[in-house]
Amino acid sequence: MFFEFRFWKYLFNRNELIDSLKTTTMRSFEKRVWFIALLGVLLFALQDIWGMNTEALTSIFANGYEDTYSVARIVSLIGVLIWAILYMAFHFFGIAFLLHKITSIDLSKAAVLQLFVVALLLIEKALNFFIYAIVGYTTEFSILSFGPLAATFLDNEFFIHFFNYLTLITGLIIAIQFHFLRSFTEMSTRKLLIILMVIQIVLALVSAGFHIIPFETWFEGGQSV
Repeated sequence: MFFEFRFWKYLFNRNELIDSLKTTTMRSFEKRVWFIALLGVLLFALQDIWGMNTEALTSIFANGYEDTYSVARIVSLIGVLIWAILYMAFHFFGIAFLLHKITSIDLSKAAVLQLFVVALLLIEKALNFFIYAIVGYTTEFSILSFGPLAATFLDNEFFIHFFNYLTLITGLIIAIQFHFLRSFTEMSTRKLLIILMVIQIVLALVSAGFHIIPFETWFEGGQSV
């Protein structure tokens, strides 16, 4: 027997999805994967076109180098599209494979779970983009994260970016992963929950590390101050 995979239906009714995955064969999943991937690429492209995270290019335009600025914006857009694909592929394939190895869940089932995760991450980015577009400016912090609060009390850039990665969506992702995985693994619930939390903490640490690495200084051959 077969059942049709419907993203919004099973996002809010995961028990039915879990039961269906245990007893029947799923179809139309690949179409949803490509659809979400397309929406993700479009979202990242719109953010770049609007000007999110392109502040460094403003000085080029202000100094009158319009042709250079146009080329830089095109290169920036291409880079963002590549990053969008890598970002979604990592959270979809990479984390699914990691969960498969840790919990022994079937890779196909882990992929279903991670499709929801990728969608939630994109929803968070879309919400931030929508609000920043309304107010007319942007910051490097997510409005759903602890980053703005950390920036109020901390001076350490690493920890500010670390807390910026930890958002309300992060908590929701852990809850969904925990609910889904415990139905397909014999691992204790306590151990499973700890593993899921550790994964998010490690991702937050890596993300914070990338934010403070002086890539521009390295590429220019200078030394960081």
